Amino acid sequence: MTPTITAFENSPDRGKGLARDMRVRWALEEVGEPYEVRLLSFAAMKEPAHLALHPFGQIPTYEEDGLALFETGAIVFHIAERHAGLLPDERHARARAIAWMFAALNTVEPPIFDRSIAMIVERDKPWQAERQPMLDDRVRQRLGELSARLGDADWLDGAFSAGDLLMVTVLMRAKGSGMLDDYPNLSAYVARAEARPAFQRAFAAQLAVFTGGVQAG
Repeated sequence: MTPTITAFENSPDRGKGLARDMRVRWALEEVGEPYEVRLLSFAAMKEPAHLALHPFGQIPTYEEDGLALFETGAIVFHIAERHAGLLPDERHARARAIAWMFAALNTVEPPIFDRSIAMIVERDKPWQAERQPMLDDRVRQRLGELSARLGDADWLDGAFSAGDLLMVTVLMRAKGSGMLDDYPNLSAYVARAEARPAFQRAFAAQLAVFTGGVQAG
């Protein structure tokens, strides 16, 4: 059965690959799994039919053969477990790749996401000028730590894995701020991932929604 994922009908990122369905699209492209996409309006995301799939009324969701999942980390992990190519076979390397998945979503993403949201919704607030340096410092701390760990390696732990996939999608959000430019090895890391054919297919499919030429995988 072909899996079906949900995505924004009108994405706030305007086709830049930042919406979280990009992570699921990319994972499916990496493993060569065809998929269908059901586009949702913001109103439809809060209706009972979608809330039955995602209790928090967000995207993406994943449905296949009676299984319904939400949360990108859980979906990408499910895909990686079922198909070769996103998790190593060796058990210790596999465990480390899974640890990097958690690190991307739980440690690196929160300060980057908080800063990006603050720049949108708080830019005119009287406290923003005082708060901004703190937000910037939190992002720089995580980027600096990640940069030091990556060093001159191509990927986080040996071959490309689901850990890299999630980490790169997190770092993509920091590109627009220019903060990633201070860490050349991280910029090169993201560029290396974006050059992967599977990424290019996923990005084109998501961009097509914004430009009006809807594509499935």
